[in-house]
Amino acid sequence: MPEPLTLTVSLRGTREVGDNYQLFRLTGLLDAFSEATFRKAIGKCIDEGPKNVILDLSTIDFVDSSGLGALVQLVKKAQSSEGSLQIVTNARVTQTVKLVRLEKFLSLQPSVDQALENVSKA
Repeated sequence: MPEPLTLTVSLRGTREVGDNYQLFRLTGLLDAFSEATFRKAIGKCIDEGPKNVILDLSTIDFVDSSGLGALVQLVKKAQSSEGSLQIVTNARVTQTVKLVRLEKFLSLQPSVDQALENVSKA
């Protein structure tokens, strides 16, 4: 059952915890205003576990360089906790990520189903 995740006025979402993964569905803006709160909240969830994290950004409106920086830090945190972080994306987010050539590092996925399949194979 998804639980609401209160981040900022401009960034909202839900958190679903499965057997070996956490799924965050986010909407709004991942920018300089919301980045610190977002990074702390997701980082805390990674610490609590499960360590495999899926961020569904398919309905996000905007990601700026601060948001990308937070995503990079969260990938590193998940990996150092022996977990993984995958990002389900939309065209706007994909374009932003590709501009800085981070699509492989950020493990972009076309759908939540694909990301869940990747977790089950791990």
